[in-house]
Amino acid sequence: MSIILYGIPNCNTVKKTMNWLTENQISYQFHNFRKDGITKTLIKDWTQQTNWEQLVNKKSATWRNLEQSEKDGLKNVSAAIDLLYQHPTLIKRPVITQENKIISIGFEEDQLKELKNKSN
Repeated sequence: MSIILYGIPNCNTVKKTMNWLTENQISYQFHNFRKDGITKTLIKDWTQQTNWEQLVNKKSATWRNLEQSEKDGLKNVSAAIDLLYQHPTLIKRPVITQENKIISIGFEEDQLKELKNKSN
């Protein structure tokens, strides 16, 4: 059961999720966007699994610091892939995958509980 948690270590939601997984004895691999990077291929795969708008964190400091033209240009999946690739910290965190399938975007305790039930 290959679980990967994508995010950045100083994000409170990532910390909360990591703590939850650890407390519930669910093993995972942490993928740090800043240190480990991200590929356009992975982002494209995620946009095929979920609506690209769910992946964009419009409450983030990264979003607030974007040029207005970059925000205005975010109108379709292609633009989203390019923008998320350029600014990985714009991706809503954490993204949790199992066997390359998205389980959760953000802290979703119900989905994490389902993951725990499957691992028992």
